[in-house]
Amino acid sequence: MKLLQALTLCLLPIAAYAAKKPSTGDAFQDFHARSLSSSPLKLDDIAYDELTASPRDYSVAVLLTALEARFGCQLCREFQPEWDTLARSWTKGDKRGESRLLFGTLDFTDGRGTFQKLMLQTAPVILLFPPTTGPGAKLDGQPIRFDFAVGPSIHSRQSAEQIHSWVSRHLPDGPRPPVVRPVNYIRIISVTTAVLGMISVCSVAWPYLVPVLQNRNLWAAGSLIAILLFTSGQMFNHIRQVPYIAGDGKGGISYFAGGFSNQFGMETQILAAIYGILSFATIALALKVPRMTDPKKQQVAVFVYGAIMLVMYSFLMSIFRMKNGGYPFWLPPF
Repeated sequence: MKLLQALTLCLLPIAAYAAKKPSTGDAFQDFHARSLSSSPLKLDDIAYDELTASPRDYSVAVLLTALEARFGCQLCREFQPEWDTLARSWTKGDKRGESRLLFGTLDFTDGRGTFQKLMLQTAPVILLFPPTTGPGAKLDGQPIRFDFAVGPSIHSRQSAEQIHSWVSRHLPDGPRPPVVRPVNYIRIISVTTAVLGMISVCSVAWPYLVPVLQNRNLWAAGSLIAILLFTSGQMFNHIRQVPYIAGDGKGGISYFAGGFSNQFGMETQILAAIYGILSFATIALALKVPRMTDPKKQQVAVFVYGAIMLVMYSFLMSIFRMKNGGYPFWLPPF
């Protein structure tokens, strides 16, 4: 019995060693096997040193970040999903490791020593370690740094596609798996719900909307307003950003700009009002006056609307003469 117990105790270390996953002896293959199940690799100081140790025949892209809220790094938290998307897309598209690239993430809480060794004062920072042996090797092995806190990138979040382009430019020849974003089911459901909701609202309201859309008076009024806005120079004002009014040089205010190629904002509104009154008088003479049954009222209406048109046209021509003294036409009383 004692012999059996002693034999069991002797076999336990051998069994534990046999159960342990054997190492291939190739650092890249070991880390690549781990990244297939979890990419990017979550690093600490020891894993970071092992991953970036020289000599190496592979490239390493490491994101040094500070995700905890107490560090106040908003950019770190915003960029982390983009980095994860890039690492997973690359690893999934290069399962055989032909690009010889590994992705890792080192958080400040897990790698204070590395941050101190690199003398980093800001985060996030991406370090791309080129190979020191083999194709595309660099003898010094110094990492290429992508610093978010320098340049215009501090004002805008970098996307996975932008970092993918930056990494690809510094890699030796090999495959470049594209970025594949996961399907955003929440957005699809939201858009589908909104579209179905709009269709339902339109279906219910359609019997009430049809009379409005087929109303000739409504379309006539809208068309008339649009015509008045465009003929009075509203688009000119928006394009040229003209002043509303200007001084006349004598302490007064000038409402009309000299020359037919210039105008003020107030001038546009005055012209729109004149065109509106002329349009109303013309429409009234053509449509309303003929329908009057009382001859006397009809005669008075003709004189009133005619006088309005005469006065407004006279005022309009006087404005043309103010803008250009060589304008030859005029009407009384202006």
